[in-house]
Amino acid sequence: MHRLEVPAPSVLPFAVGSFDSIGPLSRADFPHRHTFYEIAIVTGGRGTHVLDLVPRSVSPPQLFFIAPGQVHFWHRMQDLTGWVVLFNDDFLFAHPEDRDTVRDLSGCARLRPTPEAAPGLLGVVAELRREYAEQGVGFIPVLQAYLHVLILRAARLAVWDGPDSRQDARRSDPGQPDPGPTAALAQRFARLLDGPPDPDPVERTVGAYADRLGVSVGHLNHAVKTATGRTPGRIIRQAQVVEAKRLLAGSDLTVRQVADRVGFADPAYFCRFFRRETGSTPGEYRREINAKHHESRALSIDARDRRA
Repeated sequence: MHRLEVPAPSVLPFAVGSFDSIGPLSRADFPHRHTFYEIAIVTGGRGTHVLDLVPRSVSPPQLFFIAPGQVHFWHRMQDLTGWVVLFNDDFLFAHPEDRDTVRDLSGCARLRPTPEAAPGLLGVVAELRREYAEQGVGFIPVLQAYLHVLILRAARLAVWDGPDSRQDARRSDPGQPDPGPTAALAQRFARLLDGPPDPDPVERTVGAYADRLGVSVGHLNHAVKTATGRTPGRIIRQAQVVEAKRLLAGSDLTVRQVADRVGFADPAYFCRFFRRETGSTPGEYRREINAKHHESRALSIDARDRRA
């Protein structure tokens, strides 16, 4: 299980660079999982990318999306070149709907830009790299905006038609093998979790999700743990933490209101839950985020002064 290793993860849970600059693990030829999202933009090389045991031939230019918990590796790759974008849930605060899109794109057999689309797509990547390198004033929301554009541009490479088109497109694509019942159930669970949150805390339990999916709790536990390496209960708690962080960092809601939004009727219990999961109380986290915001501005100004 690989974790996102960046200089200041609480300030900037994001990195972008070449396969060489990100490091040898970006080319790992052994099966592994991430706790973070990865977008690989392959511009050269030949070989195979294996995601959740499904091999996909590399034919640049090409994109690969890897969601947290998915197993992937590069097999017999030669001359692999391109760019790698790494980020975690916290970096999607501005566009939380992108989580569902990234999960969808990780299931696509082929994401290859046309000759007409490739320059624009690579141009977005170039802007991401430039902002990340220069770290000008306000660079974090700019990075978030460019990442959102990159995800939307990538989504255009797949054709979706109809209400269940994403699943139908995969089933009708002869190049996309059936993920199997275990992986399919885990994907359905992930889509439910990424949908609009249910305000009723009773509905945010493993049992409630199992009922909605029409399976037993034991079957859901087995499927999700097999596919992601995490239990559904752990994933539900992480989703609540991410939503709570987003509301604490990006709104003026009181702690009681945040607790209610993420499914906790008792604010005191929410505070204990949040501290157990993050190491900070909601109030401490909000103050820390405000301080980190000022720190990021100071870092960017310092970087600009050094370049001057």
